[in-house]
Amino acid sequence: MYDEAKAQHAVSFINCLKHTKGQWHGVPFVLLPWQDQIIRDIFGTVKENGYRQYNTAYIEISKKNGKSEIAAAVALYMTCGDNEWGAEVYGCASDRQQASIVFDVAVDMVDQCPALRKRIKPIMSVKRLVYQPTNSFYQVLSAEAYTKHGLNVHAVVFDELHSQPTRGLYDVMTKGSGDARTQPLFFLITTAGNDRNSICFEVHQKAKDILSGRKIDPTFYPVIYGIDDADDWANEKNWYKANPSLGYTIDIEKVRAAFQSAKENLAEENLFRQLRLNQWVKQSVRWMQMDRWDECAFPIYLESLRGRICYGGLDLSSTTDITAFVLVFPPRDSTEKFIVLPYFWIPEDNLATRVRRDHVPYDIWQQQGYIKTTQGNVVHYGFIEAFIEELHTIYNIKEIAFDRWGAVQMVQNLEGMGFTVVPFGQGYKDMSPATKELMKLTLEKNIAHGGNPVLRWMMDNIYVKTDPAGNIKPDKEKSTERIDGAVALIMALDRAIRNMNKASVYDERGILIL
Repeated sequence: MYDEAKAQHAVSFINCLKHTKGQWHGVPFVLLPWQDQIIRDIFGTVKENGYRQYNTAYIEISKKNGKSEIAAAVALYMTCGDNEWGAEVYGCASDRQQASIVFDVAVDMVDQCPALRKRIKPIMSVKRLVYQPTNSFYQVLSAEAYTKHGLNVHAVVFDELHSQPTRGLYDVMTKGSGDARTQPLFFLITTAGNDRNSICFEVHQKAKDILSGRKIDPTFYPVIYGIDDADDWANEKNWYKANPSLGYTIDIEKVRAAFQSAKENLAEENLFRQLRLNQWVKQSVRWMQMDRWDECAFPIYLESLRGRICYGGLDLSSTTDITAFVLVFPPRDSTEKFIVLPYFWIPEDNLATRVRRDHVPYDIWQQQGYIKTTQGNVVHYGFIEAFIEELHTIYNIKEIAFDRWGAVQMVQNLEGMGFTVVPFGQGYKDMSPATKELMKLTLEKNIAHGGNPVLRWMMDNIYVKTDPAGNIKPDKEKSTERIDGAVALIMALDRAIRNMNKASVYDERGILIL
């Protein structure tokens, strides 16, 4: 059954709110056609007893289409407009900070609405809005709170379900938590993800099955705005399928600019497909376009680098594998490129075995001088330390970045030699900015690596992994061949960029979002 009055009640409530971001701040929240359809369907479709038919709504849509605004509006309606005494409405996400995004939008909406402002008491210390006429509240749920008992849920607003690391929070909040309510609502809104073993993909599949008629669940309301696997992602007409706000709140020129960048490499293409076209993608993709890398094989004149400032990246292998040390020389002016000098070591006794096992020409590279060997069947770190010390007499090595794992003794030794040694995390936060910058420099031909074949092999081996925020890092598990030199290059490049002109390009320009 459809109750027009109930549908209009929800729409009218939301129309009293105002937008909170950018040029739209302070503009009345007049629902776009796709938003109006969703709100009317959810709140106007009722059972014979007059209560809502849908208790779960799954909305999957690309970024920048106004997910936070519509989610905040639904949270406020369920708190203040649903005629539920003592309503408990919770905002959930992968972490408290993510959940606070929707909450902060709701707070701004309340501040701009006099009728709500005088009826709602904000308790910001616990991120709670209390609607005093019905003693109801809307609150951000911390990652730890869901383990507590006693939640009597009237509504849950789940933001970016695809970023949930496990299904634990989802199960606790949706399985039985609203049984004491007559018409609870679980409002799930998300962009497509890249983990097909996640709870979000499970719900996504259910939504697709219902939309296609393969399954029937009258309590589940599915909406998916995205391109199909068979669609041409480069065709602008298909972009509208994933972006119903395109032409309203999304500028087509910005999408075109993102598309042009995405055409340049597979990692960016994956992000564009996922975030802009709402398409489920693989978590790891082969990263570097080797034809573009090869275009940066500019000759390097070692004599011209004498005394030049440079930064090192050190990636230690297990003692039986390849160890990599890379120097990056930052440009001194706009006419110069970043220059890369890589060095590699492998145990001498293992060389022939590794050639047969890996089918990689380590022996030829060793003969050509691209790989150095250390005596014995394990890498001799003392030899490498002495080599780096010798390099310092030729080049002005300002810093050496290193992976914290397994490098304690060598770091102490290098510090004892007078080097500034900087620990470098291998997670998204540390790796993503320089990884993206390396791709940018490669595409712009602003890096010179001299065509070193060992480094080329490692660059070709890299797979990158993407987190829900679009950060990337080398995926060491997926990259089954060696990538030590590439990781060392990324670390060295990061230190070079951060120290250029005593100011970081990341600070001046912002972290590059691809």
